Amino acid sequence: MLKKLTPVQKLNLLSIITILIAALYLFYNINPKILEYQLTSRVRKTIAMLLVGASIAVSTVIFQTITNNRILTPSIIGLDAVYMFIKTSLIFFFGSTSTIVLNNHLNFLVTLVGMIIFSLFLFQILFRSKDQNVFFILLLGIVFGTFFSSLSSFIEMMIDPEEFLSIQSAMFASFNAINEGILLISGVVLIIMIIIAFFIKPYLDVLSLGRDQAINLGVNYTQVTRWLMVMVALLVTVSTALVGPITFLGLLVVNLAHEFIKRFEHKYILPTAILISWISLFLGQWVVEHLFEGNTEISIMINFIGGIYFIFLILKERNVT
Repeated sequence: MLKKLTPVQKLNLLSIITILIAALYLFYNINPKILEYQLTSRVRKTIAMLLVGASIAVSTVIFQTITNNRILTPSIIGLDAVYMFIKTSLIFFFGSTSTIVLNNHLNFLVTLVGMIIFSLFLFQILFRSKDQNVFFILLLGIVFGTFFSSLSSFIEMMIDPEEFLSIQSAMFASFNAINEGILLISGVVLIIMIIIAFFIKPYLDVLSLGRDQAINLGVNYTQVTRWLMVMVALLVTVSTALVGPITFLGLLVVNLAHEFIKRFEHKYILPTAILISWISLFLGQWVVEHLFEGNTEISIMINFIGGIYFIFLILKERNVT
């Protein structure tokens, strides 16, 4: 049945499913006696899920386009670990009561600058060679991820236990501990990034053909991919700063988007990935709150399923090569 639908019809179907599941999450089992409290809490989480879902989906689509590989994601390559290292370092050097830590906007800005610097450094390594071996990039990601995670753990052992508590809340993704102080600035950054992403989708379509084809078609490959890496850093910072790292969500939703829409154009891939990401988060959070009664976190579920799928993709890639 789905094969007979046009891409636009598939997007309309996904939009309807997203609205229905969002409504299910917002209004299911709501208590009239505490309606205002419950609804306010769920609306706040819904806004966060919309921002995080869109950020992860768009950043993963862009990253997979410039690396020309559907296995790689910003999280797998180590950007989440870099974010945690920056957050931990700020508390270690300045203290949890310093302005740079307590001021949400200043903290967000400093972290953002650090992420952009690392992304540009990563760009120089990933794209200095025409031949991008996926297993080399994965190995590089594991090395960077392990390196920065180890540095973060080392610093955490040296800081005061009370200051460690302020780091601990950011170590695991949770929509019960949203950084509300940056909701507005995150929303602004995300909207700007999505507008830019849809504006440059012809460039993304050309880049998906590969480096040589993109250069032959007149794209300034180095300059465009460098700016795209900056966009990825911005989007990863937004999602991780709001709720924490969700490693495998991008891998899952973007691959599902490709399988569902069956088109390579980014005018279809981008909205499909965003909608599937929202559906995954709404449904996952509903399961966490009502089936598991809040005894687990959505990131644990997503990383478990995503980890299995990641291994499947690696084995599939090895068999192809």
